[in-house]
Amino acid sequence: MNMPNYFIWTIGCQMNKAESQKVADFLENSGYQPADSMQKADLVIINTCVVRQSAETKVLGMLGYLKGMKNHQPDLSILVTGCFVDSNIKQLQKNFPHVDLFFRPSGYSELLSWLDSQTAHVPKQIKPASVQNPHVTAFVPIVQGCNNFCSYCIVPYRRGREKSRQIDEVVCEVTGLTKHGVKEVTLLGQNVNSYGKDLPSQPSLGDLLVNLNGISGLLRIRFLTNHPKDMSQQLIESVACLDKVCRHINLPLQAGSDHILKAMRRDYTLEQYRQLVASIRKYIPDVALSTDIIVGFPDESQEQFEQTLAALKDIRFDTVHVAAYSLRSGTTASREYEDNTPPEIKKERLNKVEEVQTEIAAEINAELNGKSVQVLVEGKKDGKCYGRTRSNKLVFFKSHENCLGRLVDVTILKTSPWSLQGHPTS
Repeated sequence: MNMPNYFIWTIGCQMNKAESQKVADFLENSGYQPADSMQKADLVIINTCVVRQSAETKVLGMLGYLKGMKNHQPDLSILVTGCFVDSNIKQLQKNFPHVDLFFRPSGYSELLSWLDSQTAHVPKQIKPASVQNPHVTAFVPIVQGCNNFCSYCIVPYRRGREKSRQIDEVVCEVTGLTKHGVKEVTLLGQNVNSYGKDLPSQPSLGDLLVNLNGISGLLRIRFLTNHPKDMSQQLIESVACLDKVCRHINLPLQAGSDHILKAMRRDYTLEQYRQLVASIRKYIPDVALSTDIIVGFPDESQEQFEQTLAALKDIRFDTVHVAAYSLRSGTTASREYEDNTPPEIKKERLNKVEEVQTEIAAEINAELNGKSVQVLVEGKKDGKCYGRTRSNKLVFFKSHENCLGRLVDVTILKTSPWSLQGHPTS
């Protein structure tokens, strides 16, 4: 008897990638095997994102493509999860009748019930994620949902309120991952530094980091994404003193104008953000900071955009992720503001942020030329080993040895805004 094949198409954030891996674990526990391509699969799962219109457009395009596939392959099963799946499942089923199941993000019980109806090889209860395809690094969700309701963001409406996992449960999962070869974990949450506030004992992210830091075989710990208003002094000091926690913090600014920040409902001012950055750099002098920026928010003037550019030039982030504002139906911004910044202005501002940041990143990375950095090797590409430093710099180097999963000291010989090149330090 041939085992059924599956294919997972994933778009969006690291949380989606982690959830796709967990879905894959459940499928393989149920007797499914991964297919080389969507066209060879008996079951296709699409894990969706609707944070921006461009992502939702890709999702709708994929749903249309799969409808055509199912017309030619009537036995094809199609499952949809992720943030495209809102609370109105019946309307989704009406709009997309070719889809066999819509299930909410992390709705694994719904997935298992469907699998149970398809095959007798299904686990009867949700089990801890097994590691079917272990890698050097792994994503570990620790808190789902978000309580912030930033005016532009649809995520809280699709993923619900914050719900944290118990420390013991996370420690158990990470311990299991290390036994299968994982050397680095990235703890995930839509607002990761609010971890534990909903639990009875109210442990903090810093408390969780302390527990994970003692796991034998684990070399590195990362976490994202942080909200500036929830970045506590205890967390900063935990990062500073725990040897396995990487010196890299993602701290979304979103805008450099206090007026725009207030309209975004970010609950901090630029000055408060600057003070937080100063505290982080005081306690963690070698920290690398990355941030997120939205350009073209409703009513953003040229002067307000220039304030964002000025903040980027002054704070000097290692990495900036920039996106043009995209109206999301159902959000506060969609009800209260008109999306009145022309697309060409949004694109011009986005390009300007990228231009400024490319210059800053080039200067920051150039300071590493000739220095030795420690790299956790994640794989090999085009004959070169690659991995990241504790500060999240991507490094390539040649080696005749099998370095996968090892910490290697590399002397940097060439730098660019996006990566570093070097050779193993003698």
